[in-house]
Amino acid sequence: MLPFSRFVLGHRSIPSLRHRRRQRRLLSISSSPNVPLSHPTYMIWASNTSLGKTLVSTGLASSFLLSRSSYAEHRKLLYLKPVQTGFPADSDSHFVFSRLCSLASLRSSGGPSLSFSASNSVIKSSLPAAIALSGRNSLPGERIPAFCEESKFLRTAGTGSAELVCETLYAWKEAVSPHLAAERENCAVPDSLLVEMLEKHLTASLEGVFQKESKQDFCIVETAGGVASPGPSGTLQCDLYRPFRLPGVLVGDGRLGGISGTISAYESLKLRGYDIVAVVFEDHGLANEVPLLSYFRNRVPIFVLPSIPLDMSNDLVDWFNDSEVVFNSLREIMVSTFSERIQRLNDMPKKAGDILWWPFTQHKLVPEASITVIDSRCGENFAVYKDRKGGSITQQFDACASWWTQGPDAALQIELARELGYAAGRFGHVMFPENVYEPVLECAELLLEGVGKGWAARSYFSDNGSTAIEIALKMAFRKFCNENDVLPVRSNTGGRCFDLKVLALNGSYHGDTLGAMEAQAPSSYTAFIQQPWYSGRGFFLDPPTVSICNNMWIVSLPAGMHSGDLYNVVTTYSSRDEIFHKSRDKSDLAQAYLSYISEQLVSFSDKEPSVQIGALIVEPGNTRNLVVPTTSFGALLFVWFIVDNVIQGAGGMLLIDPLFQRVLVNECRGKKIPIIFDEVFTGFWRLGVETAAELLGCVPDIACFAKLMTGGVIPLAATLATEAVFDLFTGDSKLNALLHGHSYSAHAMGCTAATKAIKWFKDPKSNANILSEGGLLKELWDPELVARISSHHSVQRVVALGTVFVVELRAEGNNAGYASTYTRGLIMKLREDGVYMRPLGNVIYLMCTPLTLPSTCRGLLVKLLRRLQQFGEPSS
Repeated sequence: MLPFSRFVLGHRSIPSLRHRRRQRRLLSISSSPNVPLSHPTYMIWASNTSLGKTLVSTGLASSFLLSRSSYAEHRKLLYLKPVQTGFPADSDSHFVFSRLCSLASLRSSGGPSLSFSASNSVIKSSLPAAIALSGRNSLPGERIPAFCEESKFLRTAGTGSAELVCETLYAWKEAVSPHLAAERENCAVPDSLLVEMLEKHLTASLEGVFQKESKQDFCIVETAGGVASPGPSGTLQCDLYRPFRLPGVLVGDGRLGGISGTISAYESLKLRGYDIVAVVFEDHGLANEVPLLSYFRNRVPIFVLPSIPLDMSNDLVDWFNDSEVVFNSLREIMVSTFSERIQRLNDMPKKAGDILWWPFTQHKLVPEASITVIDSRCGENFAVYKDRKGGSITQQFDACASWWTQGPDAALQIELARELGYAAGRFGHVMFPENVYEPVLECAELLLEGVGKGWAARSYFSDNGSTAIEIALKMAFRKFCNENDVLPVRSNTGGRCFDLKVLALNGSYHGDTLGAMEAQAPSSYTAFIQQPWYSGRGFFLDPPTVSICNNMWIVSLPAGMHSGDLYNVVTTYSSRDEIFHKSRDKSDLAQAYLSYISEQLVSFSDKEPSVQIGALIVEPGNTRNLVVPTTSFGALLFVWFIVDNVIQGAGGMLLIDPLFQRVLVNECRGKKIPIIFDEVFTGFWRLGVETAAELLGCVPDIACFAKLMTGGVIPLAATLATEAVFDLFTGDSKLNALLHGHSYSAHAMGCTAATKAIKWFKDPKSNANILSEGGLLKELWDPELVARISSHHSVQRVVALGTVFVVELRAEGNNAGYASTYTRGLIMKLREDGVYMRPLGNVIYLMCTPLTLPSTCRGLLVKLLRRLQQFGEPSS
């Protein structure tokens, strides 16, 4: 990177950098723009550059400020041009300014009284553009005057007033694409800076341009070039401005070939989530509106403007007068659409409370004022509607990853939208059994070469994590019964008959379907009031957990393990690496785990001798689901082992000691007990590695994946299995097959999304967080801030692993546990800070994506620490 040089434009300066800066392929904005909704704000797009967008902007400004109906009102309009090239010879803001002054002068003379004022300014420009504007070269160190055209006032005695404010934010001299002009004139503008500048001027309109006494306000933001033209950094403008998601007007093309160009531009914008309220184009005598009306099917109104005359000697005054009816109609559509949008946003909380039934939510504890109205999503941020101060769209970082599913940044979100559209257009949905199509084949190959590498041979697709677990249970039970000559109770064939149960961990959670619930310990989710059929078909172990306290990693042993024999066992570590290091396998603690597991299994066997443990379920990587080894349980013990992947999510975000899980896996394997890893939550870099098996240092027979697998945009799950498991379901009779499936098994859209997301996550070219050596994620959570939070007096424990940061607050009595509302005040304060969180009782957590920048994670920790300090203060 070359050093920055600086130039000054009036009292404003911008850095100059001769460097074609490609940040990420798309905007990765740490700043999250807010959009005021106290007045209509629209973006003007174009399918090409034939009919000037600026003509449409000027016509709309004229209609809004100078129409006869406005002469008794106070109206103000802000015109913003974020990017301008060819300056000062070509200046769109000057065009709007000068034409409106001419039109105001003509329409005020001899007509109703009107007071009109207008101004035009350029905020920042490159040095060549500034020199061209001043008409002379600058001396070394000389300040070049800032550019602002003098305001023009046309006054008559009357009650109405109209004010036009035109602003160009960044200008370059050369009349080329902005990315070329920025490079050639050694004046780069990063995406984040441009977005911040635009937000500043949009937001300032509330306090500056648009004062309270104004009854009617309007704002127009005009893009440069076409929909997909590059911005100053090279990012496409349709992507650059996506964080604002301003509703738009598309200036189409009325010429030969214009139908195709208009539709392509429209679909590019719709693909990115923009709302286009109208299409307008110039009449070239080809009646392009007819096929366009057919295409839009009355979803979008089309306006046709008169042909633009070749002779523009009278500033197009006649053309604007001839187009007045069209622009008035267009403006009415824009104003009414804005009003309807605001009404919908205001009505949504009440309607939601009246007709929706939210999961895991006590509706009586959710007042209408606390309901979050989400207008859209851009990458990691929610765009949230707030009705304060006239209304606005504010940004909130999705710190619960929308129930642990989310992986995309803004760039991947657009890629996934494109891929989903392609799959929907090509396949829609097609039946899976006995069929094959490219998306499912490519997805299966990617899974087996990635998370299943070295052990898995088959991929079984379903629709969500809970059903993936149900499938895994069936696979594991078949394997155990076949290899141990065990038949379930009520079997009419030969063989030993036993009732089957699972071995799982207290605090584990594997889903809400009936079978998955039977495989987890009694909890709030399985209580009689929630699931009267629940019987808990399992034996459940208390696992040792790991957390950070006062900047030290502490292993907390379950009550059943506390004895004098463990007095000298090391349970305190200085780093996370020590916790996961395999050298611990030879430690005294490993032997203690082995003895504890053996004792527990013998105890289970003695209590119910007619029961076989048919499965061991844990989440390898999830904070509280654990793997239990079967040491001296005997040949008749059937344990189906589902590893809850290091961290148990819904169980309270507890990190299970990986040594304990590894001992458990090895013991189960020695007893011919099928091993299942539940990686629904932990797979695909959620914990900093592609699969939690890498953290544990061992592999399963069966593993379940979902959530992040598709990037979080569409449901899909996969249950991977070894060839040995698959072979148990092959035979001459269909009745031997795995008789389980879903109508949307292996749907093409989900498989396409999964393929794109997995490739994106693991490629260092698209994921800057991937370390090329070993494919690990770099450290995302600032160690110093982690240490400070772990030492806070109100914090019981902290876990920081991969994309997950967990804090358990010290609490007692009703303030502790899943049903606690202890953290609600803290959560609401953090939402005010732009961090959307959802607690698990007195446990709160931050969850980012595998693509989130470490600087963003640091900002989240800073906000959390600040609020924790306030939370810990005694109330006055």
